[in-house]
Amino acid sequence: MSDVFRVSRRVQQIRISATKLMPMLAARVGGCVSLGQGVPSFRTPEHIVEAVCRALRDKADAGRYTLQPGMPALREAIAADLAARKGYMVNPDSEVGVTVGAMEALLMALLTVVDRGDEVIIPSPGYASHAEQVLMAEGVPVHVPLRADDWGLDVDAIRAAVTPRTRAVIVCNPGNPTGTVYDDADVRALCELALERNIMLISDETYDYMVYGGGEPLSPASLPEMRRHVIVVNSFSKKYALTGWRVGYCAADAAWMGELLKVHDAAAICAPAVSQYAALAALTGPQDCVDDMRAALSARRNLACARLDAMAPHFDYVQPRGAFYIMARYTFTDAPSDMVARRLLEEGRVITVPGASFGPTGERHLRLSFGMEEAELDEAFDRMAAWTQRVVASGGLGG
Repeated sequence: MSDVFRVSRRVQQIRISATKLMPMLAARVGGCVSLGQGVPSFRTPEHIVEAVCRALRDKADAGRYTLQPGMPALREAIAADLAARKGYMVNPDSEVGVTVGAMEALLMALLTVVDRGDEVIIPSPGYASHAEQVLMAEGVPVHVPLRADDWGLDVDAIRAAVTPRTRAVIVCNPGNPTGTVYDDADVRALCELALERNIMLISDETYDYMVYGGGEPLSPASLPEMRRHVIVVNSFSKKYALTGWRVGYCAADAAWMGELLKVHDAAAICAPAVSQYAALAALTGPQDCVDDMRAALSARRNLACARLDAMAPHFDYVQPRGAFYIMARYTFTDAPSDMVARRLLEEGRVITVPGASFGPTGERHLRLSFGMEEAELDEAFDRMAAWTQRVVASGGLGG
């Protein structure tokens, strides 16, 4: 009798991302401080909490399914926000879908756009789950290196990587894990390439609000000629400290949205009603909480960069222009990044994420998140500096 445990090919070829795996390992080690998963330390703003409490008390539908694409009031607020911030005009009834976080929206996009064997270009280093989701869609992730000097978008390299099987390019701007903000000229050049070669752009704009010393980056969706060539994905998680509420959205031309919502229906039916009330309160309420969080993260970025500067020449980095991540290149060992991250976890009690998990260009790097409180940041860098000195003094990591 054959063994019933036969795992599908699509699941066999994917894995839990290191971003989530490292905290799981740290829970077994104990006593760790984190520069790992991108979870800012902020509490959900009080006006959002109060709005949800009122909805739970006063609205009979707060615990029920919503309409499959999301509450009409929330979709209207999302459409108004896209128009105001990006000049991207969408019909809230037919071109916006509320999702279970940006992760579901990304998976919806890939399952809708990608057929078995289709290639999806991912600028590298790129968010680890992008590649896993391409594999889940039975596509082929194609990692194209970012510019080494500034983690900028290398449109010429992307053009060279396009083949007849290329179906899409995933653009994460500002970037996770690099903290880069792509130049508007490069985004425009990528859009021209997409139109020329009939390629879709999946635009992950989760960190669009978090830019240091400048305005939001150019969204491909703001260009009218890109209307049918782009699917926008965004999240309320980081901007409004709603990571645990699991609510995001996708926006696209109505022809695409009708197909995207088929996947949403099969996977989730709808985003949680209570989380949609939270998102509605976030979008329509006061925005000073976002300004306060942005200011705090700017100070934490400066602290993290100063601590890395003090660890030279053992680490170097490109200063992030957005998001809250640094890809720190280590120079004190030739060991692979997964070994370095695990040894730092086990011996130094510091959680980081191995750079290779973000694509081949990420090797010899550790992704560091500076989303936590400054005291925890200082403790993490104290431990990291002490561990690095011990490794250097002992002559390396060994086997």
